[in-house]
Amino acid sequence: MRRPAVVCVLLVAWACGCPAPASCSVYSNYRPVIGVLAQENLESDYDAKGSSYIAASYVKYLESAGARVVPIRINETEEDYSKLFYSINGLLLPGGDVDLQKSQFSRVAKIFYELAIKANDASDYFPIWGTCQGFQQLTVLTSSKNLLTLTNTKAVALPLVFAPGAQNSRLFKSFPKDLLHALSSENITSNFHSWSISVQNFTRSAKLKRFYKILTTNTDGSKEFISTMEAYRYPFYAVQWHPEKSPFEWIDKSGMVHSVSAIRASFYTASFFVSEAIKSQHRFPTPSEEEKALIYNYNPVFKGMNSVFIQNYYFV
Repeated sequence: MRRPAVVCVLLVAWACGCPAPASCSVYSNYRPVIGVLAQENLESDYDAKGSSYIAASYVKYLESAGARVVPIRINETEEDYSKLFYSINGLLLPGGDVDLQKSQFSRVAKIFYELAIKANDASDYFPIWGTCQGFQQLTVLTSSKNLLTLTNTKAVALPLVFAPGAQNSRLFKSFPKDLLHALSSENITSNFHSWSISVQNFTRSAKLKRFYKILTTNTDGSKEFISTMEAYRYPFYAVQWHPEKSPFEWIDKSGMVHSVSAIRASFYTASFFVSEAIKSQHRFPTPSEEEKALIYNYNPVFKGMNSVFIQNYYFV
């Protein structure tokens, strides 16, 4: 298996301030390619479009911060995924509504998660970002259990409750102070989920407590749940809210926020994750293979202004 040409050893990682054992690359890769995982299409007319999809807002979200996107389809072999892993510079697990233990989405997420653990342990930097369902999938993969609980958080915008020291975390430390204030005082984080990882269930799980640092929490009025977290030892990040929706989704529904602060929060989260991806030295074997893999080869389908997703990419 081909390995990336340049990775730094632990001494260099320590010197440049990256958390051990994951390391940062000696040279920044300013042409990052990030994989976005597709998921089962649960629409009744899926045969007319495709059996899996990616919401276009996730693609635009990453492109707005300077990355290119490769769709990761869910019907390929483990060998295919391993090859692709060493060609891309990060993974985004998007929101959705599939089974987190039995779906093809969960199967492929597990393959990439385990490859990322092994790579980062070998000082081969590879970041993962999870949004909503992706956040939940990471908790299942780390704990080997589904510890989610029902919350009343469908279509509601909330301010973040920062944990002590969270504003100096890897994720938030580069955010402007006025934006951090807006995130903590304004209803600008869009929540569209029925399931959450409660603070109670998180703290009862030794695996989750060891692996992730709680950055923010929220409450639905009765249950407190984790809304942002990052791994201690790995460049893994997860948000239960939807930073990609504010600039790129337009359904007229409670919980959708298009304020200046919400748009800035979207950009700064995307920019942070892309800045993590440029530390990865993975690359495609040839330019032609890279070009063939990119999302540009697919056309998004306009779903209508009243759709949850304005545009989707579909795959057979």
